[in-house]
Amino acid sequence: MTSISLESRTVDCAVLFTILVAALGYFVDIFDLLLFAIVRVQSLKDLGVAPEALLSTGINLLNAQMAGLLIGGFLWGVIGDRMGRVKVLFGSILLYSVANIANGFVQSVDIYMALRFIAGIGLAGELGAGVTLASELLPKKWRGLGTTFIASIGVAGAMLAATLAEITDWRTAYMIGGCMGLGLLALRFKVRESGMYRKVEENEKPVRRGRVSMLFRNPVLLKRYVSVILIGAPLWAMIGLFITFTPEFARDMGMTDIPTAGKAVFYCYFGLVFGDAFIGLLSQKLQSRRKAVAVSLVMLIIMTALYVGIPHKTLGVYYALCFSLGISVGYWAMFVQMGAEQFGTNIRATAATTIPNVVRAITIPVTFAFRGLTDYLGVTVSGVAVLGFTIVLAFIALYNLRETFGADLDYVEG
Repeated sequence: MTSISLESRTVDCAVLFTILVAALGYFVDIFDLLLFAIVRVQSLKDLGVAPEALLSTGINLLNAQMAGLLIGGFLWGVIGDRMGRVKVLFGSILLYSVANIANGFVQSVDIYMALRFIAGIGLAGELGAGVTLASELLPKKWRGLGTTFIASIGVAGAMLAATLAEITDWRTAYMIGGCMGLGLLALRFKVRESGMYRKVEENEKPVRRGRVSMLFRNPVLLKRYVSVILIGAPLWAMIGLFITFTPEFARDMGMTDIPTAGKAVFYCYFGLVFGDAFIGLLSQKLQSRRKAVAVSLVMLIIMTALYVGIPHKTLGVYYALCFSLGISVGYWAMFVQMGAEQFGTNIRATAATTIPNVVRAITIPVTFAFRGLTDYLGVTVSGVAVLGFTIVLAFIALYNLRETFGADLDYVEG
């Protein structure tokens, strides 16, 4: 670990503009990322998928998107460390915007799956690059709040996606998402590059940048990397199961008036807006990332118990529980922030971009485990069992991870 001197930074208008553009990019990212979960049933029915195949086909398309996210995470992470954080913000949004516009014209499940894979690759770059920029541009005492702002604005994109899906058809919703992304490209020409990155890039002594192998060959870095991933797993397991497959869970719990995935996403992410803000402020108050995340995980356990235990007699009760689940997983911003703060400048974008996308890709083994258990335990019990396992792993990882609140990020990994 080598220190690199850097003159003190101030929060000027250019920095604030960069944070705002990163937040808007994440807004469009979340819009497009969650849109498939919202329009899954209607889009597959329109493409001729039989009712009994909606769950399995939906899982396959979701996994294709998550596989794209996994690959894209490593691709954009390496580009972010070797070519700059800002270039990722340009390339990623262009790729997923074009893919989502094309999604509005699909006529077969196979093409639909291919485009969700391509969109996943593009979607992988937004959050990690945005958080890396925020972490490196803002003074250390404010960087947690910067990430909280990005996440709180960004997750509201799911609410817009759910709203548009209610008032328009799924093809139009995809095209609107793609056009929003293309429109945001114009703002990114004024985004500032990270001073820490430029310092490393211009360093007289060459510094190895964007080497994925560094994360896996160094036992200390590997432990940090895996630990952060495990901390984020419960969040996406909950969304990937309970929210995405809302109709299946509702039927298994005996509901006759079946809620829609679109509204479940809306209320869950509405809660996530408040949860992100709460956990971000709590982290500032406690001056600890680890303690704030631990509080959020305990909240998730409580809210999951309520989700399973409270009788789902009305749609209002069900959506209220989705809202409470969203609040309970409000540590998403802190989790991504921890991923950026655990590593040096020369591999920070690689780590911060791959970590959330590996977590999203955990949806693949999560859904396979869920689908394998449903024949024996039923839908609800299987979902709780899989989520509970990820929560246990998250607590173990959190215990073993170092605290980074207020830590100096101006260094490189050797």
